[in-house]
Amino acid sequence: MIKAFYQSRQWALWAYGGGALLMSSLWLQVQMTVAINEWYGRFYDLLQNAASFSEKPQEGIDQCFSELISIEYATSGFTGNPSFVVIAFPYVVLAIFTGWFTRIYGLRWREAITFNYIPRWRSVDHEIEGASQRIQEDCNRFARIVESLGLQIVRAVMTLIAFIPVLYGLSEKVDVPVLRDIEGSLVWGALVISLGGLFISWFVGWKLPGLEYNNQKVEAAFRKDLVLGEDDKVNYADLGKLRGFFKDIRRNYQRLYFHYGYFDAWSTSYDQFMAIVPYLVMGPGLFTGMLTLGVMVQVSNAFSKVHGGFSLFLHNWTTITELRSIWKRLHEFEANLDRHEVAVTA
Repeated sequence: MIKAFYQSRQWALWAYGGGALLMSSLWLQVQMTVAINEWYGRFYDLLQNAASFSEKPQEGIDQCFSELISIEYATSGFTGNPSFVVIAFPYVVLAIFTGWFTRIYGLRWREAITFNYIPRWRSVDHEIEGASQRIQEDCNRFARIVESLGLQIVRAVMTLIAFIPVLYGLSEKVDVPVLRDIEGSLVWGALVISLGGLFISWFVGWKLPGLEYNNQKVEAAFRKDLVLGEDDKVNYADLGKLRGFFKDIRRNYQRLYFHYGYFDAWSTSYDQFMAIVPYLVMGPGLFTGMLTLGVMVQVSNAFSKVHGGFSLFLHNWTTITELRSIWKRLHEFEANLDRHEVAVTA
């Protein structure tokens, strides 16, 4: 799976050149996200001080619109502070390009895997059960999941590199006992909470990979009998036998949905709690005058980015579960190919 793309001369340009282009694009997006976070601080401080413009409202309105839609930063040689539009428009263009190119990259990876398997499969005389599904469906799903998850992992790493220093510096604004005495307390808090959440997620969802794997097996048995029945309804596609296959499918899905149910309960509760953590920590400082509304919004956004980076695997646990199941099936398929290729050679 990995070797077919990253250790092939045929695909080297796509694997490494395309990967470098994606990483560059992601890095630029992350830098724009940091710039947006700085803009939050300026804009919300302006809103907090709106009452000071009561005698000269037009000046306040002009400043507000300047922060939102002015292009003076771009026309003046990139000096001063950029408005929201100057940051957001290039970000949108870059995000569209990154999404499009990532899909193309994933398609090329799928092509590399598929046409690595096909010649090997054709050279083997022994029938390998589920070969068509492995080559067509699982290669496709593997490439799509790795495309999406891989992009998120790279983005998370770059986000952590960019936002940890920001959050570390903002930690000095914390006005909560104990936490205010710890240097970089917000960063350490995000790390501890994320690791704790990941451990609990692993404990809650440890049965899911096995159930996903079994799900594919029972689905494959049902599908195989239907396919054989297309050419021979006398010996295959018997209604009673198909009902038995579907009973296995229903039983496995019921177990799978049950386990996903309490996993979703934990995951949703965790996300809702994390939404208020920055305000629990920074709220007192707003009322004691240690920080402004702009700083509080900056902290909330930076904390969310750092926590999101640390919690990547927690938020993608079900996707990782599916990927592990696909990886296991493709690994078994490769092992069968290797075994029968050796037998043919011998």
